[in-house]
Amino acid sequence: MDQHQPEHSTAAADPRLDKLAEVAVRVGLGGLHPGQELVMTASVEALPLVRRITAEAYKAGASQVTTFFSDDECTLARYRHADDSVFDHAPAWMFDAMAAAFRNGAARLAIVGEDPNLLAGQDPEKVARSNRARSRAYRPALELITASAINWTLVPFASAAWSRAVFPELPEAAAQAKLWDALYSSARIDRPDPQAAWAEHNASLMARRKMLTERRFRALRFTGPGTDLTVGLADGHAWMGGISKARNGITGNPNIPTEEVFTTPHAAMTEGVVAATKPLAHGGTLIRDIRVRFEKGGIVEAHASSGEAVLQKLIGTDEGARRLGEVALVPHSSPISQSGLLFFNTLFDENAASHIALGQAYKKCFTDAESMTDADFTARGGNSSLIHVDWMIGSGQVDVDGIGFDGAATPVMRQGEWV
Repeated sequence: MDQHQPEHSTAAADPRLDKLAEVAVRVGLGGLHPGQELVMTASVEALPLVRRITAEAYKAGASQVTTFFSDDECTLARYRHADDSVFDHAPAWMFDAMAAAFRNGAARLAIVGEDPNLLAGQDPEKVARSNRARSRAYRPALELITASAINWTLVPFASAAWSRAVFPELPEAAAQAKLWDALYSSARIDRPDPQAAWAEHNASLMARRKMLTERRFRALRFTGPGTDLTVGLADGHAWMGGISKARNGITGNPNIPTEEVFTTPHAAMTEGVVAATKPLAHGGTLIRDIRVRFEKGGIVEAHASSGEAVLQKLIGTDEGARRLGEVALVPHSSPISQSGLLFFNTLFDENAASHIALGQAYKKCFTDAESMTDADFTARGGNSSLIHVDWMIGSGQVDVDGIGFDGAATPVMRQGEWV
């Protein structure tokens, strides 16, 4: 595409897109150090937002903005025409370059808005192999992100395919306009001063996470329809959420939007059964009605009404893929939940309900994270894996109790709301 070609889409003409770009850089990334590089990933459809974020990043002092683009049709072409052997391969050179950029101090920004049904008709075995290869190649870069070595964030773009999935009953243009309205609202772009609104919201999340860290619960117990799950918490865990200070000194919001407070479970201390309260969109496949049973921290039984083959491949990625790397609390009254929409996108649906994540834990979720070694992380219950996949287990029918070291239960949430 000619870089000087005018933008004709409705999204490109909406002045709220400029505000989203400002929030992405000023709130999400927390700004940039003078001369800091930015590495961005996006679909080609998100070019209008990419251009605005790029301009905003340079205004904030960036020395270089580099964007890696993807395209749904190109992704599908691989599954339709490539030799079977290629699905065990990923472009390690590209991910090595990203890791090198992060080690040299570059910030990371991902624009999300993929088609949740993109790979629904493809061979689950090929999808799983491709995801495993990509996860292995991306691991060095991902470790720098999960350890908060750099400032990073995720922001949304209402692609046509995503809009059709959320509003299948509407014409495409109307669906996209309606999804944009929902995205802008959840990202606080529709407020008179979005950055001030984020500051107020972050203060509220900070109060929640401070309270939970000081409580020092041994475990959380979730109870509700199909769920009786006790999630043990890692030794010396700390709760995070909202703003987060990276090791490079910049404080930003890793997710735009966000409604969660979260911490690290103990990899060997989750027991019981749990039923998902929303579908999981993973790797272009929708996995519905997940039901799993944990013993000694690991999944020993897993089912789904659709997408079960993909679920089984997911938890078979490695040993850590069967264990938890995150537990998060989100009130049922969160704006994303109250929208009544199922977004088929983890960035949004995880902020509509309390959730757990399979796979890699966040090293930053410990009280002494900055001095913690990898050996300490493992010894205190931190889980390691090639994956980190969130899925929703909270609703207006789910209660949460904090379990103390004496076994006493303290109500934390009732019917999905903070006590």
